[in-house]
Amino acid sequence: MHFKISAVTLVALLSGCVSTSESTSSTAQKTVKTTSTPALLQVKGASAEQIANRLWYGDSEAEQLPPLDAAELEDLWQRIQLQLTFNVPQTRPIVEQRNFYSQHQSYLDRVANRAQPFLYYIVQELEKRNMPLELALLPIVESAFDPFAYSHARASGMWQFMPATGSRFGLKQNFWYDGRRDVIESTRAALDYLQYLYNTLEHDWLNAIAAYNAGEGRIGRAIRANKKRRLPTDFWSLDLPAETTVYVPKLLALVDILKRPDDFDIVWKFIANEPKIAVVPTDGQIDLAIAAELAELSVAELQALNPGFNQWATDPDGPHQLVLPLTKADNFKRLLAQTPAADRLQWQSYTVSSGDTLGKIARDYKTDVSAIRRLNNLTGNTIRIGQHLLIPMSAKAAEKYELSQQNRIARAQGRAAGSVKTEYIVQAGDTLWDISREHKVTVAELAKWNGMVQRDTLKPGQKLVMWHDSDSSVTTAVTRTVNYKVRKGDSLARIAQRFSVSIAEIVKWNNINTERYLQPGQQLKLIVDVTQV
Repeated sequence: MHFKISAVTLVALLSGCVSTSESTSSTAQKTVKTTSTPALLQVKGASAEQIANRLWYGDSEAEQLPPLDAAELEDLWQRIQLQLTFNVPQTRPIVEQRNFYSQHQSYLDRVANRAQPFLYYIVQELEKRNMPLELALLPIVESAFDPFAYSHARASGMWQFMPATGSRFGLKQNFWYDGRRDVIESTRAALDYLQYLYNTLEHDWLNAIAAYNAGEGRIGRAIRANKKRRLPTDFWSLDLPAETTVYVPKLLALVDILKRPDDFDIVWKFIANEPKIAVVPTDGQIDLAIAAELAELSVAELQALNPGFNQWATDPDGPHQLVLPLTKADNFKRLLAQTPAADRLQWQSYTVSSGDTLGKIARDYKTDVSAIRRLNNLTGNTIRIGQHLLIPMSAKAAEKYELSQQNRIARAQGRAAGSVKTEYIVQAGDTLWDISREHKVTVAELAKWNGMVQRDTLKPGQKLVMWHDSDSSVTTAVTRTVNYKVRKGDSLARIAQRFSVSIAEIVKWNNINTERYLQPGQQLKLIVDVTQV
């Protein structure tokens, strides 16, 4: 049913009514709720009657009114609402999703809080490209507007890019930086991707949105199959995966609730229709703690606006820019201009000792090999004992960078009640499967505790955390020493798997240089738990 409210009545409401009021038109009764002077329905430079007619009357009845500029609305949600164009059929999947959202006001409040800094930017980018404003709601479905969201399928960021798709659309991913979490860059990439999907898949936005979830190949095959059978190729006619058949209705349910929130007793938490952030160039790498001081923010506040940076500093190879609150940007620029480049990072002199490698030094100082090579003008990885190196290091203790990748994983590994923590350093050739068997945990548990997915590749020197029940009964091992002769084709990983030991233990027991290959006939000492083999 389409409800109307008379312009005269709404004018009265807009003029300052401060309590719940009701007005009955000739066709239906409509309750308009207000808790204070309703700024949500105010437009700069427009009369209350213009707003009333534009928001509540159909287009045919508003044809004679002066055009209402959505950019002039006080509330950003209404700026989106005024430009919604998708038809929302009242199908069962949409109604089910709408019922879920309409019963979870607190969830939508949390979403609005997370969206607060970034939504205006997203809306502006959509308008510049003349793309549907419905797409501004897509991050709710993808991540609830959480730029740190990470799925079991390895999708990351507010727009939930997979690694390969992110790379395809220009999102850099390395030790220092993950563009999938950078709100500015990932928004650019997401809109590029959606525009490409729209142009590729019948110029149908619902097909494009479905492909954003299921992949363009899957939607393309479904379209071709329908064409072959002379069937329609719109989203509702395609044979699609179950997840995708729910994904699009989730978005349309949100669209329906935003179109007519009062019908579902939902309040979209006010977000001012004005810019909140500025993108400020840094002209080079900078420690996030130093940048936070210049911006008069906490490190956590700066990292929350710049979630793409994994470590304690920005990427030495860029992007050389930071997202800052608009109110802090000018002062930051002034103070940064007064800060010499040498003072934007801290360095430490290091003398190479026996056993050092660039990889080991980088791990110890929480940096990467390329940064050390660049700083010291090294063309390769060769270093010599006694050589002096400059090592970039953080200005503050690691725990001060609360939202760094390391600290986020540490929180995910937080101690469970009644459990004991075990740490393991990955050795060359290790796999999650090997480590899980050695420590009597599942691969799924090991991946979860360490912020990974089960098919992630391990790196030598990487630290893994495991938890065991402190009161769990562990069978006492019965061990014996086995002298094993290396055979042709053997590797440390294969031997470790065969005897249910770890590569690290074989290396320790036999003082093996892991940079050399095992030789057929070589004798190894293995301490084997005979209850496990």
